[in-house]
Amino acid sequence: MAISDWRIELIILPVTDVDRAKEFYVDTLGWNADHDQRVSPTLRFVQVTPPGSACSIAFGESLTEMVPGTMQGLQIVIPDADEALAHLRENGVEAQGVADLAWGRFVTFTDPDGNAWSLQQLPPRP
Repeated sequence: MAISDWRIELIILPVTDVDRAKEFYVDTLGWNADHDQRVSPTLRFVQVTPPGSACSIAFGESLTEMVPGTMQGLQIVIPDADEALAHLRENGVEAQGVADLAWGRFVTFTDPDGNAWSLQQLPPRP
């Protein structure tokens, strides 16, 4: 049997303060707030999605045993690294970049817990 159309849908992100994380991703970065539901007294599920992305991130209470700030290497493809860097800095995010490499132009930042993100502008393709 052939396998087709496997897509990453959701990545769980470890955070210490759910409201602070939601404020950062929604209000500061401008990502869409998809869900925020308290399922039980000990379980809260928040899902946010970057503009145009088919994959979302989720964080909350009792979603993961990962230590906040340990998620490293998350990467998003963006159309323009200079524009992304300007957007981040205009919104108070300490971002590094633009790093010009043979495989793209990169901007990096961390969320309030230290989870690290890399934004990649792909190089022109022949």
